[in-house]
Amino acid sequence: MKKLLPNLTSIFLGFTFWTAGMVKLYAGHQFIGWIGPPWLVERLVEFDLGLYASFIALCQITIGFMLFTTRYKLLGGIMMIPMILNILMVTISQHWRGTPYVLAVLLAMDIFLLWQYRDFFRPLLDEGENGGRLSTRRGKSAQGHATWLAGWALQLVSIPVSFQILPLAFCLAAVGLVIAVLSFRIDRLSKGKTQLQSVN
Repeated sequence: MKKLLPNLTSIFLGFTFWTAGMVKLYAGHQFIGWIGPPWLVERLVEFDLGLYASFIALCQITIGFMLFTTRYKLLGGIMMIPMILNILMVTISQHWRGTPYVLAVLLAMDIFLLWQYRDFFRPLLDEGENGGRLSTRRGKSAQGHATWLAGWALQLVSIPVSFQILPLAFCLAAVGLVIAVLSFRIDRLSKGKTQLQSVN
């Protein structure tokens, strides 16, 4: 239960922002998601901010994917704070009702997630060694990182593909998600091989 709630929080936040970014950039905004608006890029083009809106969407995809796959909860959680604040400023300046309150709730959830990693922040603030000990967490391998990156890359590749063959784009995004989740399995296999080699 101690790890379940942070993981569920990470998955919810990740799904929210990963899909929010994908729906903004997909052809005809034909992607799943519950938070919008999907037409943000087109709306901000009127103010010569189309490139900025696309950048925000790519950040949503990347950070959301980090959290949704739960591989990079700490890094994704840290990166999410300035992203949410940027989006918040846009919604306030555009006088969108309700959206700032939703973002405030999502920000609170992100802070809760980061609180689970509070032992990592002392070295950052002190720019030195931690006064205590960092909580041990499952190690990750270079092969696992590469596997996750391949899954993330498929998300980005699926965007231009969606303008040509939408079903294929959906398949690429789904396969990328599966590959990214399998990165944990790759970690375990890599760790097992390392242990076996050390024994031999």
